[in-house]
Amino acid sequence: MANRTAIDYRAKFDRYSEDTCFPRLGEEEQLFIRGMAEAHRFTFQELRQVSEAALDLRMWKEASLGIWWERQESDVEARGRTKERFFQRLDDRMAALRASAKSYPEEGMRRPETASLKPVTMSSERDILGMCPVASEETVCCNLRTIDAVQNCGMGCSYCTIQTFYGDRVTFDADLPAKLAAMELEPDRFYHIGTGQSSDSLMWGNQHGLLDSLCDFARAHPNILLEFKTKSANVAYFLRGSPPANIVLSWSLNTPAIIRNEEHFTADLPRRLEAARRVADRGIGVAFHFHPMVYYDSWRDDYGSLATAVTESFLPEEVLFLSMGSLTFIKPVMKAIRRRGRDTKMLQMELVRGPKGKLSYPADLKREMFGHMYRAFGPWHDRVFMYLCMEEAAFWHSTFGCCYDSNEEFEADFGDSVREKLEGLRRGWPSAAAAPYGLQEDETPEETGENEKVSRLLERPSRTLSR
Repeated sequence: MANRTAIDYRAKFDRYSEDTCFPRLGEEEQLFIRGMAEAHRFTFQELRQVSEAALDLRMWKEASLGIWWERQESDVEARGRTKERFFQRLDDRMAALRASAKSYPEEGMRRPETASLKPVTMSSERDILGMCPVASEETVCCNLRTIDAVQNCGMGCSYCTIQTFYGDRVTFDADLPAKLAAMELEPDRFYHIGTGQSSDSLMWGNQHGLLDSLCDFARAHPNILLEFKTKSANVAYFLRGSPPANIVLSWSLNTPAIIRNEEHFTADLPRRLEAARRVADRGIGVAFHFHPMVYYDSWRDDYGSLATAVTESFLPEEVLFLSMGSLTFIKPVMKAIRRRGRDTKMLQMELVRGPKGKLSYPADLKREMFGHMYRAFGPWHDRVFMYLCMEEAAFWHSTFGCCYDSNEEFEADFGDSVREKLEGLRRGWPSAAAAPYGLQEDETPEETGENEKVSRLLERPSRTLSR
């Protein structure tokens, strides 16, 4: 009878395990969990919990579940109630790791293999203009609009949501010029429109005339600010000719530790700053996003050094704005991170539910991080427009000492500041040529190598699809 019961549970285990992280574990981890499950008759929820913990420990480069249990087993078994104490100690261990400031190895985390993306050029009825998809009544929002000219990104950032939605295909909109030309905007209203929500704005360069179409759109609508947001150094297009005056090239910046370990196929920090410096030297406005800010053991010194690198490389007159934001997840993204199973410490964090069910750091930690970064930009207070992205009003008060009464007031103030900066750039602010980066007047900008990287990401020439 005992034999029959064991066989029945093994069959049940096999069914249970298909809907957990168990199949993505290594052989040793699977053997350990299977043995524990059969000995203590894990329920489905218990199997899911322990499999998820084992996968997290592997991704975080911590001691495996089996090794950890060897250190606990004799003490636990002597006290009895082994299963109950196993899960209690496992909960305690995972909570302690999430609450502690994570540490990255000197040699860096293992890089994943370069993704192979299948490019397609597709005609569709899809509306390419929309509101920022993360806007919420519970957060302070700048009323950003977005143009989804390309769908998917090959940067491989471990925390990114984009790759969760678009799989292994990168889609260029075949009807982009026509859709942009048909777009109706109020001529007397300011619009801030981003192009980096569904892909990195610059990693694809001018493939399929992408940048030509977007710049023509900006020229046709002088009342907009068109933002190209990137983690690349692929700015050669903008260093030739005369780009429209109402654009801004913005860089998502992070510390070298986060770039090296979590932003795998992006340009490193010196190359991002150098690219921004070259753009600023051509009189084009630049901006910086410090998002996501990540909590780890040397975050305070590293983010302070990052702020110093920016303020020493640019004049405040050249920078249209800068933003800050915390690491935030939705559950489908967390599932996708575990499904990929790459080395990453991004989920090694305390998770607190916030607006729209999103999960982020505890409030005290967010206040500390935002306040630290804002103070690090002290020389730019009142000279560069600064804001928090996707955050509640309480964090504005703790960081800046004030908050807008409405999103419309925020949008209007942002627009006034941007227009003033753009007018200053048009007139010609004092040169920042003394900054450590930049091209001299007689230099020709060289290709950054980003196009070669993109070519390696794309498996084969694009094809045109219709639907």
